[in-house]
Amino acid sequence: MEADEAPAPCQENIDETCSVSVKGLTQNWQKWSNEHCENQKKNPFSNGMVTPPQIQRGQEGYGRPLEGSKTEQRGKDAHFLMNREVTELCQVIREIGQSGDDGRTAVRFGTLFERYVNISNKLVGVLLRARKQGLVHFDGEMLWQGRDDGVIITLIQ
Repeated sequence: MEADEAPAPCQENIDETCSVSVKGLTQNWQKWSNEHCENQKKNPFSNGMVTPPQIQRGQEGYGRPLEGSKTEQRGKDAHFLMNREVTELCQVIREIGQSGDDGRTAVRFGTLFERYVNISNKLVGVLLRARKQGLVHFDGEMLWQGRDDGVIITLIQ
């Protein structure tokens, strides 16, 4: 009789475990479904009837991706990479440039182009970014290879 009684508790445990896991799966599915429906209401490309609230110019978050989104992360990564390239450019200018009377390092665009083109093909874009950050100075809005080879680029910091 003890042999007959032993399997009964195991059978109860199996049934209980199965019903709990199915219940848990159902709850997880319903939670995911509700979250998806809420996200679709905010999605301007879905067929939902609810239009998402629009952030107006001047409000907090205007022109910025949602916090914690992949878009925000990609922007942070791009910002980090661009700053690294600007730092690298400044280092190259220090290496190949010559100190002027004011103690600042300067180099001609043609010389810098010949050296930096082996490192990156984005020299002019990186120079513009560095100028925007106040790290370098040069005359003119844009530099062109050949035409502006004699333009002096001065490292400010």
